[in-house]
Amino acid sequence: MKFKTLAILTILPILFFTACDSKSDKNQKPTIINSAEKQFSLNTINNSQINISLNQDKIILKDINNKIVLLNFFTTWCPACKVEISNLVQIQEAYKNDIVVVGILLEEFKTNEEINELLNYTVTNSGEAFELAKSLGGIKAIPTTFLIDKHGTFFQKYTGLVPNEMLE
Repeated sequence: MKFKTLAILTILPILFFTACDSKSDKNQKPTIINSAEKQFSLNTINNSQINISLNQDKIILKDINNKIVLLNFFTTWCPACKVEISNLVQIQEAYKNDIVVVGILLEEFKTNEEINELLNYTVTNSGEAFELAKSLGGIKAIPTTFLIDKHGTFFQKYTGLVPNEMLE
């Protein structure tokens, strides 16, 4: 009985803190498909738009100037994504002058009201999010977060749940 309890207590955290996929591609640079510039205009849950441009090794969010961007691909059904949302809320609040968190929902048929709970950062709810993910070489696990510097240069890719200490 003790072995069973110990096994369960060991396995549960491992499952909880991994991404919602079995493949791991941590810290790999995104492969931007096609070197020609691509434009994406994603609708947000606040009825505005985020304009994203992909050009060779740059991921440029046109309406965000001189800030570091955390571009987070997530779904609402993924347990690791749900936990990471609270981490991203804390990061956005603590570093709102230097960092912008942008959530890219990779899920269909969700209303903006369902997504808007407890978020203090921009979240997109747009069918074009799937095209953006595909243009970045495909998102193979969720959550996946791209850290982009102030000039639009890809800096780091995180796959799975990322603790706040690591992002800080």
